[in-house]
Amino acid sequence: MLKCGRHIVRRTTGVRRNWQSYQSQIRTLATAAETPRVSNSSGHLEFSYHNANNTGSLKRTSLPVVSCVHQDTAQRNFNTFDIPEDIQPAQIEANDEGVKVQWSGDAHQSFYPWDFLDFYLKSDKRVPEPVEVEYFGARGPQTSQAWPPTLTYGDFSTNETETVGRLTDHIRRNGFAFIAEVPVESAEPTEKLLEKIAFIRETHYGGFYDFIPDLALADTAYTNIALGAHTDTTYFTDPAGLQAFHLLSHTDKSSKDGSGANLGGQSLLVDGFYAASILRKEDPKAFEVLSRVKLPWHASGNKGITISPDKPYPVLEVDESTGKLHRVRWNNDDRGVVPFGGEHSPEEWYKAARKWNEILRRESTEYWFQLKPGNLLVFDNWRVLHGRSAFTGVRRICGGYSESDIYSFLTATDIQC
Repeated sequence: MLKCGRHIVRRTTGVRRNWQSYQSQIRTLATAAETPRVSNSSGHLEFSYHNANNTGSLKRTSLPVVSCVHQDTAQRNFNTFDIPEDIQPAQIEANDEGVKVQWSGDAHQSFYPWDFLDFYLKSDKRVPEPVEVEYFGARGPQTSQAWPPTLTYGDFSTNETETVGRLTDHIRRNGFAFIAEVPVESAEPTEKLLEKIAFIRETHYGGFYDFIPDLALADTAYTNIALGAHTDTTYFTDPAGLQAFHLLSHTDKSSKDGSGANLGGQSLLVDGFYAASILRKEDPKAFEVLSRVKLPWHASGNKGITISPDKPYPVLEVDESTGKLHRVRWNNDDRGVVPFGGEHSPEEWYKAARKWNEILRRESTEYWFQLKPGNLLVFDNWRVLHGRSAFTGVRRICGGYSESDIYSFLTATDIQC
């Protein structure tokens, strides 16, 4: 907790002003080797770190904006722009706890703890926790000892917070996870379980879904035909983050025993990040095309409903700051017309897409399994493509989507086990 009142941002803004009269002041904390030296220099506070080899120092020439916050809501509680532009420090003092600054004018004192300064001086922004992503193929990842990643329904009752952390850790590493022993007498236990994991997202299909192949909605998911590997909600600006499927039952009255045995409907998962890594290695040009050509996407099957994202998006979305793949957006059935007159021609795009499709359909990249009642599948829709084989009889599937922001929140706050 910052030991300062409403003027924290006000005083921090003053850090950027002219402090020529204090250029000679330097305070050094002597209790820790990695504690920075703080000084007034040429109109800014300067913090210097010396590395272990004493070959130089790391300097940040201004403090980040540190806000006074409401103690109950953690929101800024004053107007930043009421701060005078010419605010200046009257005195700076470093002690074992942090840096104290007394300001001109009303002589207000601000206090910046060392842990706060240390984080922002070295990092200056929040970054995702590093995760060792494990690609999977037909036989799972090469390094995994336990495959597929699975938790049990009872784990959530024993320790909900820890179990949600374990689940999201599996999904971040492997792209998906199963939750076994989920009750199948009704869809309600599945819905309640998903609500423990994240908010269920409302779409034009509703929120929590519970359906059979009756074409109640105009989407091929509501049929019994085979579906190739794809991601869902490509037509949203922000596609669903997590997606869940739970097979409650699969029956066929015309079969001898009425059960779903040998009725088809195997489930398919493809690690889109793994497939993209193969594409980048085997055909860098194709990877470039699919990451640069932006396509229109749409959902237009249901009467009175047409959905498209805020702008065209490429199949492979790359983080410009890291060069790493950020998201896969692929459903050839929901794709619009490949644009003309861009950096790459439609012919180039189709050639690259054909290579991409070939990789997705390789036996080595397709992970097939049979969904069984009681086993809930939860996966990262930004990374993992899903599909199925054709089936006969009636399958009852329930599940839902969650927002990507909620999933990001969970991965930032869960307990890593």
